[in-house]
Amino acid sequence: MSLGIDESTLTGVGGRTGVGRRRVRTRSTIAARRVHSAGVGSASPIVLAAIICGLQVVFGVAVLVANWSAHPLPLLAAAAWAVLLFAEATLAVIVSYNGERLPNGLFVFFLVALGTAVLLDLVSIWSVEDLGGYASASIGAGFALLLTIAQRSRREIVIAVAVLGAVLLGAILATTPLTTATLPAQLIALCLACLPAVIGLVVVGGFRAIVQRALDRVLVQSTIAGPRLAFGMLASEELARLDAAAEEMLESVADGRRPLPLDPASASRAATIATELRLHLLDGRKQTWLYHAVSESEVLGPTVRLSDPHTLAGLLDQHQRDGLLTAVWLLSSELQRSGISITLGPVRPQDADAANGRLVPIVVEVEDSSRGGVDPATWDELSKVGTFRDSVRQQVLRVEIDCWVADPAEP
Repeated sequence: MSLGIDESTLTGVGGRTGVGRRRVRTRSTIAARRVHSAGVGSASPIVLAAIICGLQVVFGVAVLVANWSAHPLPLLAAAAWAVLLFAEATLAVIVSYNGERLPNGLFVFFLVALGTAVLLDLVSIWSVEDLGGYASASIGAGFALLLTIAQRSRREIVIAVAVLGAVLLGAILATTPLTTATLPAQLIALCLACLPAVIGLVVVGGFRAIVQRALDRVLVQSTIAGPRLAFGMLASEELARLDAAAEEMLESVADGRRPLPLDPASASRAATIATELRLHLLDGRKQTWLYHAVSESEVLGPTVRLSDPHTLAGLLDQHQRDGLLTAVWLLSSELQRSGISITLGPVRPQDADAANGRLVPIVVEVEDSSRGGVDPATWDELSKVGTFRDSVRQQVLRVEIDCWVADPAEP
């Protein structure tokens, strides 16, 4: 058994995996993640929105029928409801057919239909000096926007709600004398038209954030089972792209589409592909599971700084990896952390034991924190990594962990 090995023996190929090192994400990867995240957890909000809209339609039509004789232009109000129902039914059918996707053209059509319904409804009650008390399809248009909150951006919905609110407010000011008797009905009408979509945006945003965070946690957790040095998910996609480009280049040469010798443009492209492949293969020898867990996480990436220049994180066993990753995840989830730094190493030749293997020092520092503000479960997870000592100085929580790993020089 040899214990007199230096740190370079432990690290294989040295590399800088520390602060400031972030893998460049491809546009296709980012787009795929956004599209996938947008669809994650959308079914439940859509069903709930459809139920709420359905109940409001039943209530609104029932009120119109009950007040039919007192309504100044009931047929025009009924036409407004017919346009609104047609728009909602068309939206529901096409969205279901498209797999819960709302194309731009359909969204514009839906907004135009809502505007038409609002216009017809307002014209039907323009002569009444209590617009808020008689408005029906105009309020239904606000509820109908609930059907789009899971598929369209927050900005688009807010603009639509703002336009609807401005139109109703202008119509109220133009037709209704505001007195103590009429003011409550006008305020209620404005709130019923605008608040449902706003509340829906808040609920869907929170629900989607929970789902995305859970998805991110699952993806990050998958890294602990990887080898000591490996490619991450984003690098694998880049390698697949480069491999396809190289294969296409070789096939075009083999079947004569690209004659030899290659023209300058083809030769330059082949050299670029080869260079990128070499760089990715070299990068794969410098990046550990912890690097990928941090850099590819939407939660850990912005707050965690990793310094592991000798890829020591790869020496941790799966139990230790799980403890360290879970502890860092809990720390990043608590309150608002301004920054978490993780430093591994350096390994000293004298820190060796025939029974325990090799000692890898790990330091975790959390800014603007105290020991009392840490979830007790975090300490349990850190104990899986090794024995630790914690201290607080200048509002920085410092945890020093003695992590014993198997000596890689052992056969």
